[in-house]
Amino acid sequence: MTAPTSATSALPSRTFTNGSEDDAPVPGEDTSEVTKLFQERLQAWKHAVAYLEDYITVTEKTHHAHGKEYEKVLKTVSNPLKEAHHFDQSLGGVAGMFENIRSNTQGISNSHYDTAKALKGQTLPVFERLHAEIKNKTKELTKGAGKGSKAVDKARAVTQKHIETLGQHTAAFESHGGKMTAADDPYVIQRGVIYRLNKQILEENNNRQDLISVQNSFAQFEAHIIQTIQHGMGQFMQIVNTQAEQTKAMYGDMVGTSQRIPLDFEWNGFIQRNNTVLIDPSAPARSVSNIHFPNQNHRSTQPLIAGSLERKGKIMRSYDTNYYVVTPSKFLHEYKTDDDFAKDPVPELSLYLPDCIIGGCNGQKFNVKGKDVSKGKVGNTFSMSHEVQFKAHTPQAANQWWEIIRQAAGQVTNEIPESSVPTSPVTGNSSPNQQQSLSPIAIEKEAAHPAPIQTQGLEKQNTMSPTTAGTAPGSAVPTSAAPAPASGVAGEPGKY
Repeated sequence: MTAPTSATSALPSRTFTNGSEDDAPVPGEDTSEVTKLFQERLQAWKHAVAYLEDYITVTEKTHHAHGKEYEKVLKTVSNPLKEAHHFDQSLGGVAGMFENIRSNTQGISNSHYDTAKALKGQTLPVFERLHAEIKNKTKELTKGAGKGSKAVDKARAVTQKHIETLGQHTAAFESHGGKMTAADDPYVIQRGVIYRLNKQILEENNNRQDLISVQNSFAQFEAHIIQTIQHGMGQFMQIVNTQAEQTKAMYGDMVGTSQRIPLDFEWNGFIQRNNTVLIDPSAPARSVSNIHFPNQNHRSTQPLIAGSLERKGKIMRSYDTNYYVVTPSKFLHEYKTDDDFAKDPVPELSLYLPDCIIGGCNGQKFNVKGKDVSKGKVGNTFSMSHEVQFKAHTPQAANQWWEIIRQAAGQVTNEIPESSVPTSPVTGNSSPNQQQSLSPIAIEKEAAHPAPIQTQGLEKQNTMSPTTAGTAPGSAVPTSAAPAPASGVAGEPGKY
């Protein structure tokens, strides 16, 4: 900064056209005019510095308020994360990111508090001291140059009074012919005027020197004011800039921490923490064959015999193949297939064998008569007895089925099913071709009233041989029979 120039070299000078003002014993100028001008200037500087004080004070309060507001921001992430166990608690993950946000937000709040303290403790006192210096300068001007101006005004008033007195007595001398007292002698009065005029001039010169000193010092004082303001504003800039840089760095750290999280960090941690719960992709899929449950394969669940049989229809008189099972509970169940997965395996037909009658076995055929009990208790009450005609794939398979059903059946007859050769119309049996030629009404009537099985005068035969039962119609059933084989298919007991 350049040094201020001398105030005297740049001061304006008064010029008078006739020189009468400088020659006048009591000039008409206001001696306090210069002092008042400097007082106004000091007042202007004092107000300028007061503006800066107010600016720093309000900025300090604003930063303090910002600190409180950031404490509110901190409360939004101060609580632990909900379901925090789903996040990895080590550094480098989401939990670490929120910890970083909490730390930096607290740091931003503290930086605002620190900035407020620095502004109040470092910058504001600079302007307060400058304000006090300007006030002291004003007092100094009032007590120094101000007093001198008052002394000049007082001396000028005394001189003016004596000059007026001299004028009165010189006029009296002309009117009275020079007769007057010694004290009123114009000579004496004039010498008194010269004495007081000299004192006045001394006061004026002293006051003039004081004002010149004030003018010269004002340039340096104003330079001091400017330097102090520049120093204070420099401190202010450094403090707020430090706070701004800290805030920028803290926000940058928040963002950087979140961006450094590996994309699979949380997922890998989640997999490790819950490896006992989550599904292992490399593990084989579940299979029904690998599952075991209570009472699985209990003896009551194992069929006595199971496999496919052909059943003769009631209307079309043609044979349909279905899957049949004889259970230890003495039921003969009919299913469409042996598939347990396609649909719920509910029996299409269920015969409770102890309530059924079984006829003799003729080659591949045998008949069972009974009620379908698959419809429940109410349905069983209103159901009618039906004679079901079965046909096995081989005579040996038919013998096995017949023997197992016979052991569970309530009654056994020696009635032999019709052979595959068509019989005479006199017997009441008709071939499938003849059956198809019947009218629908006749077919329905025959389905509703099937030919009865001969059961008169017969008793339950539990020892009938399946091989002798089909020798000839009407022949007696032998009393002994060989036990039926357990299976007709190797490796699958009781299945055909």
